[in-house]
Amino acid sequence: MDILFQASHRGDVEELQELLAKNPLILYQVPFMSAQNPLHFASAAGHLEFAKKILELKPEFARQLNEDGYSPIHLASANGHADIVREVIKVDSNICRLEGGDGRTPLHLAVLGGKVDVISEMLAACEGCLEDLTMQKETALHLAVRHYQLASLRVLLDWSKQIRKEEILNMKDEHGNTILHLAVWKKQRQAKVNAVNKSGLTALDLLLIFPSEAGDREIQDILQSAGATKAQNLNSTTCYSSANLDPPSNSCRSKDLIDFFRFHEGRDSPSDVRTTLLVIAVLVAAATYQVGISPPGDVWQEDDQGLVAGTSILATRNVVSYILLVSCNSIGFNVSLSMIYTLTKKFPLQTELQVCIFALYMTFNTAVAATSPESTRAFTIAFTSVLPTVVPLSFLLLRKFRVIERIISIFRIQRGN
Repeated sequence: MDILFQASHRGDVEELQELLAKNPLILYQVPFMSAQNPLHFASAAGHLEFAKKILELKPEFARQLNEDGYSPIHLASANGHADIVREVIKVDSNICRLEGGDGRTPLHLAVLGGKVDVISEMLAACEGCLEDLTMQKETALHLAVRHYQLASLRVLLDWSKQIRKEEILNMKDEHGNTILHLAVWKKQRQAKVNAVNKSGLTALDLLLIFPSEAGDREIQDILQSAGATKAQNLNSTTCYSSANLDPPSNSCRSKDLIDFFRFHEGRDSPSDVRTTLLVIAVLVAAATYQVGISPPGDVWQEDDQGLVAGTSILATRNVVSYILLVSCNSIGFNVSLSMIYTLTKKFPLQTELQVCIFALYMTFNTAVAATSPESTRAFTIAFTSVLPTVVPLSFLLLRKFRVIERIISIFRIQRGN
């Protein structure tokens, strides 16, 4: 048996053939004599031809663990022998996910050793091994960051994006750390920990401005240990003291909040803006529709002394207030319908959507006209009928007027210069 292991150490295929000729059962006797097999030695030393011969004769050796709990592919991966890894994978691609004695897979060992060729070989054969965890619930990405293996990290990130498994970046180890937590802790991203967003805020600013119920102190300590500071300290302007880490003052906090939530053309995508506008328009339509079908003060319940059941009580007691209410409410309702139509103009099922909007418009106008007394009904019907045409035209004119105003202001500035 020692002669067989010595031959595997040297990668001597001819000697292996001689040993097999003398004892055809020698490979079958190995499991009874040792936890290691010749493939372990050949894989560790990088003897490709010897490894291929052993795999041809005894493919089950590929899964055998030695005394340390490692298989041949573990040893080949740790030593960067991509060609042997490729041959072992041919036996079974899932062998890449074989756990060693400490829970580490061959991919984990390749990452720790910075063996990028082996990493690519295994991920190409078995994408799932990217999600395998150690006993500490660490992914290969965690190990790359923790042990400063930047080359391995780049390959893993490229593969994560290529196979569309970016969610693995948010996986946490047993301590609840993502790879970002580890990167900050290791100070590998210290140069960017004070980067400001489009609102001029650093990560520490956001943490102090938007406190949560738990974990803030720990995150703050991590950021500060990596050299994090506030945006105002970076710019040498003091809205609050740079000598301490107290939360910003109320005036500074309010200013940051307003600027953070304000619309930013470069930051907010058209899709987000359209969604927000559509939500606002629907809310306005719902609110104004409710007022239209159920006017404030309710309606008369029965005919009595010239009063007609179903008409607005407010209209009979204060005509001016009622007309003002109906006018403003109808404007809000029609503007919101116009916004909904504009924002959904190229949506699918356009015909059905327009039918819904028209039905909503007719229901609203019918309800408003029905609750209006005789004295205001003509005005109500005329006003609500004209609005659908007037609203788009009025906004078109307003936009043109604003453009003209800007042109005039630019002209005046140029003349002043």
